Amino acid sequence: MNLTVKFEHIENKIIDLRGPQIILDSDVAKLYGVQTRDVNKAVKNNTDKFPTGYVIELTIDEKMNVVENFHHLEKLKFSPQLPKAFTEKGLYMLATILKSEQATQTTLSIPVLSLKQGQ
Repeated sequence: MNLTVKFEHIENKIIDLRGPQIILDSDVAKLYGVQTRDVNKAVKNNTDKFPTGYVIELTIDEKMNVVENFHHLEKLKFSPQLPKAFTEKGLYMLATILKSEQATQTTLSIPVLSLKQGQ
């Protein structure tokens, strides 16, 4: 089974917010092949593994800003929940908790993105 994750599948999901680059929980779920609720449940059940700087909860204003600027996130506009955003460290930790090959391969593709953006 080939689970290679292409740069193009990740590139449009990375957002600059409060300094670090992040990926929202709904996008992480799609990339990792799970439901958004599973991502958030993993964080809730393993709070000790997500110290400050691993996961960021968006404010209402930040949520509306990403909805306006990233069309694939339009469904968030109607969600009563504030989305969580994962930094690179948070993505690595989440992949170890979810223990899926797809999560691991996706996370391993993310540092490549940072290198390409810096060029």
